[in-house]
Amino acid sequence: MVESQSTADGISLTLRDEGATQALAAALAAVLRPGDVLALTGSLGAGKTALARALINALPRPDGSCAPEEVPSPTFTLVQIYERAPAPVWHFDLYRLSDPGEVEELGWEEARAEGIVLVEWPDRLGALLPEDRLDILLFFPEHGGGRIAVLQGGGCWTERLGGLKLDAIEQA
Repeated sequence: MVESQSTADGISLTLRDEGATQALAAALAAVLRPGDVLALTGSLGAGKTALARALINALPRPDGSCAPEEVPSPTFTLVQIYERAPAPVWHFDLYRLSDPGEVEELGWEEARAEGIVLVEWPDRLGALLPEDRLDILLFFPEHGGGRIAVLQGGGCWTERLGGLKLDAIEQA
């Protein structure tokens, strides 16, 4: 179950369980297009990789199949690429980077030009972090279980946030 609240700063969602995280991922997958950047922020264990995994598996493969795929954390590989429709998904985990320039060696420009980019630890990008992005902050609520997800759009995402089908999430 998810509880949502729209604020001037974006949308705040209470993700009570894994099913709610998967429902959020499905809602996001429905509006993603090539060139999108999703910046996933939160402490260790807050659910960044779980959301990325659910989002990648919510997108169909180019052949139209929807068979789930193992999506490991790219903490050590730094980037994993998944062939999906409408575009390849580049999943970056920048936790171990010490300089924003290092991401360019990982195919950052190519990813942004032709793929959908999911980036954990986006603060490591510095000035390379585009303004046109969806920020997703994940954290533990003060009382109770689950997670809180705060979605804030920059650039075109400011308007696109309104197109998310959050009513479907509420039924998860």
